[in-house]
Amino acid sequence: MSALSLTAFGGPQGHFGMFLDLLVSKRGYLTEEDLIELYALCQILPGPTSTQTITALGYKIGGPNLAYLTLLVWMFPAFCIMTALAIFMVTAEEMDISLGFMRFIEPIAVGIVAYSSYKIAIKVVNTKIGVGLMIFSAFASFALKSPYAFPVLIILGGLATTWKYKRQPIEEKERINIKWANLILWISVLVAAAVLGGVTQYQPIKLFENFYRNGSLIFGGGQVLVPLLYTEFVEFKEYLTSQEFISGYGFVQAIPGPVFSFSAYVGALSARELGIGGQLFGAGMAAAGIFLPGTFLIFFIIRFWEQLKKYRIVKASLEGITAVSAGMVIAAAFLLFMPMEQKLINFILLFGTVGMMHFTKVPTPLIIVGGLIFGIVIA
Repeated sequence: MSALSLTAFGGPQGHFGMFLDLLVSKRGYLTEEDLIELYALCQILPGPTSTQTITALGYKIGGPNLAYLTLLVWMFPAFCIMTALAIFMVTAEEMDISLGFMRFIEPIAVGIVAYSSYKIAIKVVNTKIGVGLMIFSAFASFALKSPYAFPVLIILGGLATTWKYKRQPIEEKERINIKWANLILWISVLVAAAVLGGVTQYQPIKLFENFYRNGSLIFGGGQVLVPLLYTEFVEFKEYLTSQEFISGYGFVQAIPGPVFSFSAYVGALSARELGIGGQLFGAGMAAAGIFLPGTFLIFFIIRFWEQLKKYRIVKASLEGITAVSAGMVIAAAFLLFMPMEQKLINFILLFGTVGMMHFTKVPTPLIIVGGLIFGIVIA
């Protein structure tokens, strides 16, 4: 697992290929069919898809203890890198060290999000109602700019397509035997964090609640994380500047491991007023908040997934949920574009990034590194 945490680039799609090669072909932990089904299950649950997949695999092999160890090993290298970057950003600002070499990361990151929105849209939206929901979600997300709008949009999206359940194939159902412990744990932590954060007003605890709530609402990969975090921490609470946020998101594309480790960067910068110790605590609380909901939910669902997936109304609702999520990523591209400095070089880098990702096989990390080198050369 440590090998994957140090070499797995490219988000859920890239991670899946590496899971297939290492965990199926080389190690034989499970069959290709089992991995595909497990990956599909994690795609329809809130939380980080790659992390849930690899954690669920640990659960199937060795139970909860191995699953939590797998989660820790998988996220730890990226968590450390992104936390260190946040501390470096704050230290550089305090010491008046120029961060000009990172100025081209912003348009490149916007290009990455824009291309991701295109790829997600063409992959998951293939019906008229899906297109309509995607467009509605994009406009609503961009116009409302409120973190409280996203769960409402996701629920409405799922409800909007449940009426199509009769189009799903009928399967013979079994009685569902549900063990509620992990669902109760998920809800209990959510309520306790909200109450404790409200009472203490301690920033790291509030960060845990913020990220735990977001981690309970995000469907898909790290791209879907962008609109929620940008709206809450840049637009709504103003813990980060737009440039800090976009630079961090661009940088996380260049490192291995889960894209959701971006949460550690946001958490550390949000707690900058508490010193380095507070930043480390803020990063840890943010990472715990974003990763734990998906872990609790996969532990809950995997026990009765075989029975649940045979219900047609569950399958039908996924069309609306994925379409709304795609619309949110489109909105994120525009939200990130708006504050970007309107210079010719930024437009060239933005559209150049989209072109390279579409027409070439240049890995995303190399594009980011190229942007950093370009910034150093002409600094």
